[in-house]
Amino acid sequence: MNSALDWKTGSYYQNRRLQQRIKKAVLFIVLSAVGLTFVIPFWWMISTSLKSMDEIMQYPPSFLPGHWRFHNYVETWTSIDFTRFTLNTLMVACISVTAHVISNSFVAYGFAKIRFPGRNILFSIVLSTMIIPGFVTLIPQYIMFAKIHWVGTYLPLTVPGFFGNAFQIFLLRQFYLGIPNELIEAAKIDGANHFYIWRKIMIPLSLPAIIMVAISTFTASWNDFVGPVIYLTNESHYTLQIALQSFKVSSGLNQWHYLMAGSVIALTPIVVMFFLFQKYFIQGMNISAGTKG
Repeated sequence: MNSALDWKTGSYYQNRRLQQRIKKAVLFIVLSAVGLTFVIPFWWMISTSLKSMDEIMQYPPSFLPGHWRFHNYVETWTSIDFTRFTLNTLMVACISVTAHVISNSFVAYGFAKIRFPGRNILFSIVLSTMIIPGFVTLIPQYIMFAKIHWVGTYLPLTVPGFFGNAFQIFLLRQFYLGIPNELIEAAKIDGANHFYIWRKIMIPLSLPAIIMVAISTFTASWNDFVGPVIYLTNESHYTLQIALQSFKVSSGLNQWHYLMAGSVIALTPIVVMFFLFQKYFIQGMNISAGTKG
C-alpha cells in the first residue's frame, strides 16, 4: 500500500516538474520571438549603415555587409553637420529634463506631504489633463506662441516643461507617499522649511523615481519630431530628427546607407544612457507598474 502511494506521489511530482519545464520552454520561445521582433530592425539598421548602395539594393538581401564601410559614419557626420544638430538636440533635451525634474518633483511633494484646502480636487484636475490628447492642443499652443513671438526659438520646446507633466507628478507623488511623515516632522522641528525638506530629504530618497522621470523626459525630447518641425524655422536651430528628415527628403532613395548611419548615431546616446542607468530605470518601471496597478 505504501509503495503504491509512494509511486503515485513520485509520479505526480514528476508530471508537475514536466509541466513546469514545458511552461518555461514555451515562455522562453515566446519571449525569444518577441525579442527578435525588436532586435531584427535594429540589426538591419546597423547592417544597412555599413553597406554600399549596391549591397542594399541587391536581391536577395544579406544580413551582413560584404564590405564593412565604417567611413559611412564619417561621411554622414560631416555631410549634414551632425555636430551642430547634436548640440542643439542635447541642449533642448537637457533643459527639458531640468524643467521636468524640478517642477514635477516640487508639485508632487506639495500634493503628497502638504495639507491645504482643495488638495484632492486640484490633484484630480491635474490627473484629468492626461485624457486630453497632445495633438488637440497643438493649434492653440502654436497661436499662443506665435503671438508672443516664440516661434523660431527653442522656448516652445523647453518652457512648457516648467509647468509640469500630469503623469510624472502622479508617479512622484505616489513614491513620496511611501516616505514616512516622521522624517518631515523631525526636519520641521529642527527648523527646516518645505524647500529644504524637498531638496535634502525627498529628492535623495526618491532617486529611482527621479531618474525614471529624467530618462523618459530625455528620451521624449531627444526623439521629438513634431514639436521641432512646427516651431523651428531656422535650419541652424534644427534638431537631429528634423535634420535626418531633411536629409532623407533631399537625397531621395539614393543615400539609405548614410541615413541609417545617421539613425544609428542619433540612437546611440539613448542606448548608452539606458545601460548606464539600467538599475534605476528598472526600479522606476517597477514604481510605474505599481502605481498603475
